[in-house]
Amino acid sequence: MPQPRFTSHPVSQIIAQRIEELYGQPLADLEAHAATTPHGSMLAALTSSHTELVHAERNIAFQLARLRELTAPEREIGRFNAGHILDCARRIAESVATRDAVAKSTGAVLGGLRRVSAPDAQPPAPPVPAPAPAASRTR
Repeated sequence: MPQPRFTSHPVSQIIAQRIEELYGQPLADLEAHAATTPHGSMLAALTSSHTELVHAERNIAFQLARLRELTAPEREIGRFNAGHILDCARRIAESVATRDAVAKSTGAVLGGLRRVSAPDAQPPAPPVPAPAPAASRTR
């Protein structure tokens, strides 16, 4: 059986681009950084969501290729194949639901985040307080 070609789905590509724009670095670098601080990090959550998207999209592609193989015009569909066809369709539906839910929630999070400019290298010096007025001494 030929291996299906796994191409990245537009949803995961869009999410990856938005993460890269937000953090200003390639996704591979961000994933490596997130792996060193995985707990409680927004970056770790975003890269994890992207990984879930990629897995769901790969499963959709794999199951779709399998479904096409099982339903090829030259194949006879019997009881055995019918169960496999049903299983492929169920797995596709589950993966599509997963992809859509993860994409929706990750997109909402990314929509609420903005890139901030890097802080100045040298913070401005605090203002010097004005000298207190001298008390006048009159008798």
